[in-house]
Amino acid sequence: MSQTQVRPLDGITVVSLEHAIAAPFCTRQLADMGARVIKVERPEVGDFARAYDERVRGMASHFVWTNRSKESLTLNLKDEQAMAALVDLLEQADVLVQNLAPGAAARMGLSYEALKEKFPKLIVCDITGYGIGGPYETKKAYDLLIQSESGFVSVTGSPEAGAKAGCSIADIAAGMYAYSGILNALLLRQKTGRGSQVDVSMLESMVEWMNFPLYYAFEGAEPPPRAGAAHATIFPYGPFPVGDGSTVMLGLQNEREWRVFCDKVLSKPELADDADYDLNSKRIANRDALTALITQAFADLTMDQVVERLEDAQIANARVNEMKDVWAHPQLKARDRWREIPSPVGQLPSLLPPGINSEFVPRMDAVPALGEHTDSILKELGRDQTAVDTMRKNGAI
Repeated sequence: MSQTQVRPLDGITVVSLEHAIAAPFCTRQLADMGARVIKVERPEVGDFARAYDERVRGMASHFVWTNRSKESLTLNLKDEQAMAALVDLLEQADVLVQNLAPGAAARMGLSYEALKEKFPKLIVCDITGYGIGGPYETKKAYDLLIQSESGFVSVTGSPEAGAKAGCSIADIAAGMYAYSGILNALLLRQKTGRGSQVDVSMLESMVEWMNFPLYYAFEGAEPPPRAGAAHATIFPYGPFPVGDGSTVMLGLQNEREWRVFCDKVLSKPELADDADYDLNSKRIANRDALTALITQAFADLTMDQVVERLEDAQIANARVNEMKDVWAHPQLKARDRWREIPSPVGQLPSLLPPGINSEFVPRMDAVPALGEHTDSILKELGRDQTAVDTMRKNGAI
């Protein structure tokens, strides 16, 4: 595999007024691809995600994940000198990303409409909870709230209660659409010579991901039932206990696989033609009884024995791993997917971004300390040390 150090976003500068997850996840991916990402943070406190927890040797888990390969610039944007520095920075920027509170960027004169004449090539990406316009425009939006508003919680969890996802899925969805939207805008600029606005709504990002249950419940039909970790509409497809106390996840997709599963995994070939189970709809209707049969078949087996049977039958399966298992996952190790990156608390493991390209290696640089690059960036913008010291004394940085 021939790889060079030329990356697709080399030479692109991104300025980001970001906090929490959606915008930082977007811009970290731009940094992975070679972009210079300048993260503008509030003096002294910075991105509030820095204080979410202290699980990574004193640093926050969310922050370490979403902020490698960036430069941290502290600016108090209520100060005229700080705002002047930001404007100077935008003169050199290709992209401005922001996920401030609803309307905050516009009040500071940083909306696309306010910027496009002065910076006609600038791409402005606004990440908000509900989008620009509409009755919910100014409504506060956090990940859990969007999981609820989008209907995700209503179809996730047990029959007794809905549940949120175990990670920030609404933020992740919005960050992914912002990332791809900015890439599209950069390609478009190559054709037109003009910048554009990318308006990303967390709600719309999640509703896009909810289209299967939406169509399943089309024209007032019943939505898919909550089924815990099992599939709501295919069975057997989900977790089953194994005799050694572990849990195996398996999934059948068709009637051919059902026959093989009965024969090679359950050792009950006659079950394939049982009138209670010979169609997926019947297996769904008789889920509890079939679960008992499968559990009984696995009761005297270890996880390795169950997986061996499933593999022999070519039935899709997985182990229900905990975080410690994922850190040590043999497939990630075999594909050499972990790297060490610098941080204020020393070297840390960091996963290479998905999507291996044969021509370049993604950027994997340090997680920045708060304001680590403030002086150097301001000097790039023409401020001498005296000016920088004055700004710091006045609370501008």
